[in-house]
Amino acid sequence: MSSLIKNVGTIGGLTMVSRVFGFARDMLLARVLGAGLAADAFQLAFTLPNTFRRLFAEGAFSVAFVPMYSRALHGEGGEEEAAKFADDVLSIFLWVLLIFSAIMMIVMPGIVWLLARDFQEVPGKFDLAVFLSRLTFPYLGLISLVAMLSGLLNARSRFAPGALAPVLLNIVLIAGITVGWWLRGDSHDDRIVATALAVSVSLAGVAQLAYLIRAVRRAGLRLHWRLPKLTPEVRKLGMLILPATFGAGIYQISQFVDTFFATSLPQGSLTLLKLADRLNQMPLGIVGIALGTAILPMLSRHIHSGDAAEAQRLQGNAFEIATLLTLPAAAALAICAPAFVTAFFVGGRFTDADGAIMAQIVAALVAGLPAYVIVKILNPGFFAREDMRTPVWTALAALIVNIAINLYVVERYGIVGLAGATAVSASLNCILLYAVLHRRGWFHFTAKLAGKIARQLVAVAAMSALLWWMMPMMAPWYGGGVFDRIWSLAALVGAGGAVFFAAAFLVGALDKDLVAMLTRRRAKPGATEE
Repeated sequence: MSSLIKNVGTIGGLTMVSRVFGFARDMLLARVLGAGLAADAFQLAFTLPNTFRRLFAEGAFSVAFVPMYSRALHGEGGEEEAAKFADDVLSIFLWVLLIFSAIMMIVMPGIVWLLARDFQEVPGKFDLAVFLSRLTFPYLGLISLVAMLSGLLNARSRFAPGALAPVLLNIVLIAGITVGWWLRGDSHDDRIVATALAVSVSLAGVAQLAYLIRAVRRAGLRLHWRLPKLTPEVRKLGMLILPATFGAGIYQISQFVDTFFATSLPQGSLTLLKLADRLNQMPLGIVGIALGTAILPMLSRHIHSGDAAEAQRLQGNAFEIATLLTLPAAAALAICAPAFVTAFFVGGRFTDADGAIMAQIVAALVAGLPAYVIVKILNPGFFAREDMRTPVWTALAALIVNIAINLYVVERYGIVGLAGATAVSASLNCILLYAVLHRRGWFHFTAKLAGKIARQLVAVAAMSALLWWMMPMMAPWYGGGVFDRIWSLAALVGAGGAVFFAAAFLVGALDKDLVAMLTRRRAKPGATEE
């Protein structure tokens, strides 16, 4: 468990840095563009390559490529066999990316029409969305290559470069907002800011790829571009990627579904949903992506060596860490959503009315936060065994439920109902995945794990009671000056965190061995974790 915590700490810590920069980016974006025509058009343009990135590059490709590359690396062929496999994949992958990106840019008007046909009802909005989408889409090819290079390093337990690369994206986007704001001047033409942002997305992909190429070379790895050759291993990878695209990406596919429904709602709804998801993505990225990235190569090694007990232990440990961090995060975000939204986003062109709606969206989204993260832990149990079919079927069931709920709630509850439907479908996917793992004997709840989660819930209840009491008492300061906003949020976070971890320790949800490992101290000899 200590190595798992170390890897999760590395990935999560660097992801947190990226999320902080991403938060700064969205705060600037809200103040400069607000929730209007140009903001909606850019959010759609950014959603397309960004969702494909999560779905294909960091989702399906990574979960299929890393286990196969790890097996080659640790097999009889060693470095030579792994290098040959990587070169063969790159030779095919590069051409697939180029052809796919070219086709998508040509048919972009049709893609935008499918996702946001109601944009046509606002003069200029549809055409701007198409123009911006063509500017941003090259990012997909660039970041897909970044994902492959990150996979090479992750298989060697070098997680830092891949986790640090997103920081570059947010730094470049912040620069893009600043340049666009300067170019706009007093013209109040938001299209100038949106265009500068769209260009900066693709420039960010160039920066990330350059950084990963340097990191791979520093690790002593060399990739060679050669004529495409469809080897049996590459063909097998392709067969694994197709179902994994769906199985690993229910959250991302749901984003397309949500985008479709959000664009049919009043102007600004899509922007509010995307900004609300930024708050949801903070713990999801720091905990969920970190755990999923760290556990996959480790789980693959245990399974390929036939050590089922260690595989069970690893997933159990990851599950405990996930709930320890996401249960309080979800409760705190749901209760304190008005405070966070007001303090971080309200100002400039982002109004109090926008903030009130966004706070409701955040509360609905984070209801599914534990499920979003736990799915990242359960899916590797299938991917490490090269079973891509099962996550497809569970994801399909969850997606169908998501669409059915949306058809009912969007008309009645608007954008908030849409966010709630996403949380429900993610929870269903989580339940189905665990049921299959348990039935096959690949992972099961132990009495110790269930007891720890029950104790965590007691600590969450204590924290929630405190936050519920503090929220109205401190309301006058959330929208005040910069200092008032900072200290009022710091008081909420500090008090809530102190009560949760104190209560968790008192009730036994946070035992001494886990504290020792979280603080990088040696646990007591003979201590075990399930």
